[in-house]
Amino acid sequence: MEKQIPATTAGTGPRIPTPDQIARAPKVLLHDHLDGGLRPETVVELAAAVGYQGLPTTDPKELGTWFREAADSGSLVRYLETFAHTCAVMQTREALIKVAADCAEDLAADGVVYAEVRYAPEQHLERGLSLDEVVEAVQEGFRLGEANARAAGRRIRIGTLITAMRHAARSSEIAELANRHRDAGVVGFDIAGAEAGFPPTRHQAAFDYLKGENNHFTIHAGEAFGLPSIWEALQCCGADRLGHGVRIVDDITVEEDGAVKLGRLAAYVRDKRIPLEMCPTSNLQTGAATSYAEHPIGLLSRLKFRVTVNTDNRLMSGTSMSREFAHLVEAFGYTLGDLEWFTVNAMKSAFLPFDERLAMINDVIKPGYAELKAEWLFSAGN
Repeated sequence: MEKQIPATTAGTGPRIPTPDQIARAPKVLLHDHLDGGLRPETVVELAAAVGYQGLPTTDPKELGTWFREAADSGSLVRYLETFAHTCAVMQTREALIKVAADCAEDLAADGVVYAEVRYAPEQHLERGLSLDEVVEAVQEGFRLGEANARAAGRRIRIGTLITAMRHAARSSEIAELANRHRDAGVVGFDIAGAEAGFPPTRHQAAFDYLKGENNHFTIHAGEAFGLPSIWEALQCCGADRLGHGVRIVDDITVEEDGAVKLGRLAAYVRDKRIPLEMCPTSNLQTGAATSYAEHPIGLLSRLKFRVTVNTDNRLMSGTSMSREFAHLVEAFGYTLGDLEWFTVNAMKSAFLPFDERLAMINDVIKPGYAELKAEWLFSAGN
């Protein structure tokens, strides 16, 4: 088991964050799927509104449990099948606005101050919406959710990643869509879906177009498929970040005496500071890791890869950023300083302009963690 040694502060020793502190800590989320984060009650409500009768149950509590259990199969393919239900109820302008607004509000309530939320517009065209109308509806929902969060005393900013499905043949069209809306809150592009049999180079034209437009993109790679997927995403396609990237650990050897040797691809990823969008709970569900304690995030963090922590699909995984952090605190003994490191990593890696990233780090994230770290000074009996 990869055991993380907590950071220490002279005279105080390591301070493990409480659940309340984790909840209040400012967080940054780079890998979250809009169609994987619906509230169960919203799924039921929207299904009734559009006449969708395919849900396994219309009881919100039972439905939430069904999604988690169906996703907890150890198979990425089976995991992806759960999205048929959420996409089915996200086919109208009103539904997209509702889902996006809920998303922003839920993330803000969990202490997320910046999030990049992704979705595939091509999956929301069944009731006559155009690609541009889908994007406009989602953006309207995010702005509404941000406003609702502010009214509740919380601050959040949402950037959108437009996703193309890797098994389809619309990636160039979707890349152009992302570029067309880049000044209206769309911060980048992504490809998603089953990796096996659908290498990222299948969409090379889309990536070449985006590079020519000086636009940002991340690629799902190294989740269910191994090092070749990561290599192609970086060296052929030119990805700015890796969605998951967990299989980079296959290029790292840990000797019996604890000595660590990085292969050339792993060394390249670390040396180039390529961000890894890691999603621990999701990785356990799809079989990319066997337990939180055995998740490669422990080793990769210790080796100082540019690791970020993410939710992937909050509905299917029954998770949140606070829950992901809590699992890692329990598994590795991480301190508030460690959680701050993950958060700063994520903000450094966001697809926002540099000055805005820097302001978020210096004016929001660091002050937030500094206040939490100082709380022990004012605790009863101190």
